[in-house]
Amino acid sequence: MDEAVRQALARWPDVPHCFGWLSLSRRGEWCVPDGPIRHPGLAAFIGRNYEADADGRWYFQNGPQRVFVSLAYTPRILRLAAPEQLQTHTGQPVDTLSEAWLDEEGSLLLGSEHGIALLDDRDLAAMAAHLVGDLEQPDGPVELHWNGQHLPVGRIARADVPARFGFVGQPA
Repeated sequence: MDEAVRQALARWPDVPHCFGWLSLSRRGEWCVPDGPIRHPGLAAFIGRNYEADADGRWYFQNGPQRVFVSLAYTPRILRLAAPEQLQTHTGQPVDTLSEAWLDEEGSLLLGSEHGIALLDDRDLAAMAAHLVGDLEQPDGPVELHWNGQHLPVGRIARADVPARFGFVGQPA
């Protein structure tokens, strides 16, 4: 968290929380009611001050105000930063994958040291080259071969993702 945010919290500890204003898209874009936030500095500031509370609700600490984030899918989105390197939508490098899941829509979810994350759909084709097995069969075994790791790919219903991974998609 930025030092300026910590100082604002100390000065004004009782500012009401904000709900329904900020969201995170499936491609890792911060969005407000008028559309995506395009200013790189503002997006980076939000990313540096983005975390979860004890109830699994993700928020952006905006000075003394906690702005809860509505999630289009997961609290983190992964992107290919380079052919063999993933990073979160907030720019954190991913060192190790711990799990992989496919949902009924063909979305790929990956677990890492940063928690569960949806892979940006623009990188699905590149990651599909690392999937080994029969993707056509709903119960067919599939593995993700990534940077020397061989992870079994589980199947999961999209509706089950928040409860399975302990986050709230639409905080209120």
